[in-house]
Amino acid sequence: MLLEANKTKLGLKAKLFRGFSDPSRLSILEALRSGPLTVSEIVAAIGLSQSNASNHLGCLRDCGLVVADQNGRYSIYHLSDDRIDQLLELADIVLADVARGVYECTRYESPKTDEASSQSA
Repeated sequence: MLLEANKTKLGLKAKLFRGFSDPSRLSILEALRSGPLTVSEIVAAIGLSQSNASNHLGCLRDCGLVVADQNGRYSIYHLSDDRIDQLLELADIVLADVARGVYECTRYESPKTDEASSQSA
């Protein structure tokens, strides 16, 4: 029973990190670290098409990483939890120490283009 619970917990943790693993979704999360944004503001900040950004925002919202609040006809997106910002900050700190190894790592594929990654969202 304990082994099964650990497998479930690890599976959920891996699923959480898949939300961070796509360059487009990660760009959106990074943009939202500075505060709430509309889809149009996100598009302007990171250069995705509106439909691509909306698709990734839907994924991030469904996974509980971002929240959308209605303000008239606009949806205002923000990180769902301050700890997401902290996790991204910690990733920056760790990456500063291990960047060369991550850069030279051949076991992970290079990030796909925005269009290809939008199909996997």
